[in-house]
Amino acid sequence: MTAELPLPVQVVDTMEQIDGRHPGYRRAHARGACFTGTFTPTGEAAKYTTAAHLTGGPVPVTVRYSNGSGNPAVPDTQPGGRGMATRFHLADGSVTDVIGVNLPRFLVATPEQFLDLVRALAADKAAGKGDQAHLQGFLAAHPDSVPAFQALGLMGIPASFGTTAYRALHAFVWVNADGDQQAVRYRWAPVLGEQNLTADQAVNEDQQFLVGEFVSRLAEGPVSFTLHATLADPSDPTNDATKVWPDDRPEIEVGTLTLTGEVEDQDHWAAQIFDPTNLTAGIELSDDPLPRLRHSAYSVSYDRRSQGE
Repeated sequence: MTAELPLPVQVVDTMEQIDGRHPGYRRAHARGACFTGTFTPTGEAAKYTTAAHLTGGPVPVTVRYSNGSGNPAVPDTQPGGRGMATRFHLADGSVTDVIGVNLPRFLVATPEQFLDLVRALAADKAAGKGDQAHLQGFLAAHPDSVPAFQALGLMGIPASFGTTAYRALHAFVWVNADGDQQAVRYRWAPVLGEQNLTADQAVNEDQQFLVGEFVSRLAEGPVSFTLHATLADPSDPTNDATKVWPDDRPEIEVGTLTLTGEVEDQDHWAAQIFDPTNLTAGIELSDDPLPRLRHSAYSVSYDRRSQGE
């Protein structure tokens, strides 16, 4: 009897059935580019965490913006997921990451559900009928996933990576100098405001316009985002990223990210892993199981693309 493959391997294998295998590319968020800048904290987080990049002076950052598809040929002129992965370079030489997407909530709550979801999407693609029968069956069995798919259906086409809001959908735990813990969720708000293209505007754009647009925008001056953290009540679920916390939860402005240009070596940064479990002192994982799945699946993807698969 053949042993079952580890769940992260099954996830990556199934994602390749959806978007195809594209040697050298990530299995999700395949096409993107990296940019440099500085993050300046406000100091408001110091009450809740000892994390150096959130409480001290300005730190350098590297940010990867991406189209969410695992197929690098998918047009930017179609609605869908976009990503903002931020790496903070700390004074001691270590790094820590925040991974954001332009969705208000995640699609599933557990690794097992995620595998079921990608299997349903792969089965619909193989069937080629366009009726999404397998996805509809998944949603009937997992009604908590329905709001996220409704949000996907309402997505517009971002006018720019710099005019899109991003959320790190998983809960993390801040720890202060006294050992007190506070669960949080992050969101990046574009200082320029959120802007989407109209259908007429999208027709006139190149199919892969977002990176070029952002490079041109930065040539005219810096682009900024503010980082916000929502502070959970003890009653709020931290283990289920399909659940949005109530709107009345307090929120603090953690700092400002200012981007100034492209990285010098896109090939180097294209090979890197931005990982939500890559944390620093003062920040811990919550009981949400999905960051751990993402860590393992990213490793599988990295091994394959680094071998030219």
